[in-house]
Amino acid sequence: MRMRKVFFAAGLVSALLAGGSQVPAAAAGAPAAPAGAALGSCEQQAGVEVFRKGGIPVLDWRENLEFDGRGTLWVAHIVKNRVEGYAPDGTLKTSFPVSGPGGLRRGPDGMMYVNYGVSPLATDGGIMRFDPAAATPKPEKVVGGIRGINGLAVDAAGNFYLSRELATGIVKVRPDGTKDEEWTRAADVFGANGLEIVGDQLYASAITDTSSPVYRIPLNDPARRTTVTRLSRNLLDIKLLDDLTYVDGSLVVASFRDGQLIRVDPDTGRSCVLASGLHMPSSVRVARGFGEHSARHALFVVEASGRILKVTLP
Repeated sequence: MRMRKVFFAAGLVSALLAGGSQVPAAAAGAPAAPAGAALGSCEQQAGVEVFRKGGIPVLDWRENLEFDGRGTLWVAHIVKNRVEGYAPDGTLKTSFPVSGPGGLRRGPDGMMYVNYGVSPLATDGGIMRFDPAAATPKPEKVVGGIRGINGLAVDAAGNFYLSRELATGIVKVRPDGTKDEEWTRAADVFGANGLEIVGDQLYASAITDTSSPVYRIPLNDPARRTTVTRLSRNLLDIKLLDDLTYVDGSLVVASFRDGQLIRVDPDTGRSCVLASGLHMPSSVRVARGFGEHSARHALFVVEASGRILKVTLP
């Protein structure tokens, strides 16, 4: 089972207190960013409602989600080793097995892509592809042999980007399944989790950096990454930043530890809490082609509690 985030905060804090409150070397050498400050609430708060109830927390862990633009919300249920497809009314339309599913993204070809092997006990990891229009999707392997992965992003050319929580470097995989080792070495972020592509920039949140940073990485020159913001004031304020998305000119990042959605201005780094009181949120996405939910760019969130939430923006 995937319980590592539940115990991660306590383990990381204990280790750093014992060995000194240093951040990983890659993070320490990153360009300067706005210093972490106490996060206030956004002037207008988002509304939160339960789209689908959860079960036993952690045992019903839903790790990631994505919309196919055709009326289905796809969700990675990591503990049950399944990918689920939901209709706009919350009905479960279909589900199929994937071992340790994690990051989910729609590709430029209209196919859906999902990371597999997202588990500390997995012996293999990589990316699988499935057709969201199929009555019963049958996933096929795109690339394997990449352990320790979590988040996923796909650019307009079909390149894949995979985050690794306990390693340095965001893995880039070309459409033909070969790895771009040079790009990966240049994108030397340690502990990346959430990934989001906006234009020619890749944004990444880091879960294992105690300053809780969000980075901007040029797709064409990853060595020139910059730090958008650092959301933690000190060691004990680590947010455990998980997935993130882009909506209406802002990034929205999930704080797994604090149960918050944090709005971040990608240009200035100014940040505020958009929604709070969530139960271990692990991923957030903007509704696309999902019935009436898409009219106001509603956000959907999955949690380690098993719940799926709808977040209405102000």
